[in-house]
Amino acid sequence: MSAEPDPTPSHRAIENLIARYAELVDDGDFAGLGVLLADATFTGSGAPVSGAGAIERMFRETLIVYGDGTPRTQHVTSNVAIEVDERAGTADARSYVTVFQALPELPLQAIAAGRYRDRFERRGGRWRFAERRVRMRLVGDVSRHLRGGTA
Repeated sequence: MSAEPDPTPSHRAIENLIARYAELVDDGDFAGLGVLLADATFTGSGAPVSGAGAIERMFRETLIVYGDGTPRTQHVTSNVAIEVDERAGTADARSYVTVFQALPELPLQAIAAGRYRDRFERRGGRWRFAERRVRMRLVGDVSRHLRGGTA
C-alpha cells in the first residue's frame, strides 16, 4: 500500500521538517532524529554521518542527557529561507540556529549560534531531508551540552 502524497504546500512541509528536528533534539529523541534524517547525510563538527542508526548513535554519543531524558536545551531556528524546485522535487534551505540551555546550576543562556544548510528531496509524495550541514559560528559554554565540550 503506497502512502498518500502530503497535501501540505512544499514550503510549509519543509519548514515543518526543520522545526521537527529542533523538537526531537530538545526532547532527547535520538531514535526520532535517526528516522527524520534516515535518508540524509548529517555533517556537523565531525565526519559526515548517514543512515538512521548511525545518526541516532552520533547524537547519543555527542549530547549530554539529563535525568528528565533531555539535553535541557531549546533550539531556536530563524531566518529560514527555502528555495523549492517543484519540477525536480528538490529544495534547498538556509537558516540560523541559536541553542539555549538552562540547568539548576546554569542560568538560561545562549550556548551556541550558527547556520543550517539543508537539502530536501520529495520521495513518494513526501519531503525528506537529503542533507543537513551544521556550522556553529559562535560557541559559548557547551561543557554541559556536548561530551568533550566543543562544537
